[in-house]
Amino acid sequence: MPDDGPSRSELAEDRTDLAEDRTLLANERTFSGWARTALATIGIGLGFHVLFGALEPDWLPKAIASVFIALGVAIIWMAERRACAIQSRLSAHKIHTLRSLNLRLIAWVYTLGALALTVALWLINGDAIS
Repeated sequence: MPDDGPSRSELAEDRTDLAEDRTLLANERTFSGWARTALATIGIGLGFHVLFGALEPDWLPKAIASVFIALGVAIIWMAERRACAIQSRLSAHKIHTLRSLNLRLIAWVYTLGALALTVALWLINGDAIS
């Protein structure tokens, strides 16, 4: 009597495929977590400048804020590199993943926003913020 169900080999292959899909989704969640960390770091820099903008010399709070903003940019690019490396080693079977291009686009948007924030930080007079 023939068995119409999937073979043990097919079931094992399905479980492996699903495990890879779960790993890809976990990779995207990890990238999102690092992106949130990058935004928080940029926010810390901006908040530092707002709270301590009256420090002397004038360039000190801007420099410290710029370091935090640069750190946020570094974090998003490290996250992008790691996420793309993991994504390139795995293949999606039943899910649609973010493409490497999308991850890179997100990293560039963060970078351009942080760059604009840094430029504004250095060009805007501290009295205008208060």
